[in-house]
Amino acid sequence: MSNSDDDYEDELLKLQTALVRWQVWAMQSGQKALVVFEGRDAAGKDGTIKRIIEYLSPRNTRAVALPKPTEAEKTQWYFQRYTPHLPSAGDFVLFNRSWYNRGGVEPVMGFCTEEEHQRFLKDVPAFENLLIDADIRLVKFWLDISKDEQAERLKERRTDPLKTLKTSPLDAEAQKRWSDYSDARDTVLSRTHFDAAPWTCVRADKKKPARLAVIQHLLHTLAPADLLKGVDKPDKDLLFPFEVKAITDGRLAK
Repeated sequence: MSNSDDDYEDELLKLQTALVRWQVWAMQSGQKALVVFEGRDAAGKDGTIKRIIEYLSPRNTRAVALPKPTEAEKTQWYFQRYTPHLPSAGDFVLFNRSWYNRGGVEPVMGFCTEEEHQRFLKDVPAFENLLIDADIRLVKFWLDISKDEQAERLKERRTDPLKTLKTSPLDAEAQKRWSDYSDARDTVLSRTHFDAAPWTCVRADKKKPARLAVIQHLLHTLAPADLLKGVDKPDKDLLFPFEVKAITDGRLAK
């Protein structure tokens, strides 16, 4: 293991220890925490979530990755199938993709109508405000990677037998429809970023620094100040609050 790998492992363990301290406090205080992970295919959502929850309480921590909706669920209010997974007091819930499927995958792949897409964009701020009014601490991450990095990671999925379960029929479309996904991302971030539920963007071409930045941001967002001793703030070049000019100034991959 190189020195840089040693440094990463040491910092990760320090942050994971801080996450455990935070969860003890959250369970005692009744905090309800909800994290949404969105982003390009192969942007590192799975690996980041794995490191976050590795040492946390399995009873109070849930990683949610819903399959495609059933025929019955397609007839429901769009947000209905997500609400049973919302946190109770002391719970920490992480969505590995979320209701934002209707902001990205569904319109790009033709899985919803344009009317349904526009209704979602109009309704989602109201839905998230309801969550916040219910004292749920909502954190939204957009993990962004370059087209070349995505191609390399998708190739690795196809050739590494240990990553077989990560492959999806939609993987091939990620590169073919890169521009369409970029446009969908820009629309989602622009229309659903607001003060009470902002988007935090992560430049995730380098997996390990991105993971550390995400955990640092989570701790600084969710934990009380007295639990943050020794926890640095994330690198601003890796993690930043969304703003419209990020679409054109090179911070988000085109």
